[in-house]
Amino acid sequence: MASHRLIQYVGKTYGLRVSEGLYDQLNTYYFVDGHALNDKPRLAKVAAEEIAKLVTSESGKRNEDVPPPMTEEEVLTFLQGDQGRKEIEMALQALDDLGVHGIPKFIIEGRQVVDGAAHS
Repeated sequence: MASHRLIQYVGKTYGLRVSEGLYDQLNTYYFVDGHALNDKPRLAKVAAEEIAKLVTSESGKRNEDVPPPMTEEEVLTFLQGDQGRKEIEMALQALDDLGVHGIPKFIIEGRQVVDGAAHS
């Protein structure tokens, strides 16, 4: 739940590009590298490093249109808190109400659910 909250917060704070970049990095962190997402100190370190990379342009300058990147300590404080929990719980309930219990799924106009893992 903490990593879901973080992705949501990062999206609201830094925008979709940064949240998707962080999401990709955390997928690698978990699925490829085999690290636990509930190891909050380690997750905070990885997330802070990735956020810093993503808000910095290729020239090494920070995009002034977004806030400064979160520090490792700020990420850890966020992960240990409850901010965004209610929103994630409501989203999970809405998905459950639609019958979505796994991925990939496509939801059309908020009503029709199509399984993305169709047999060929």
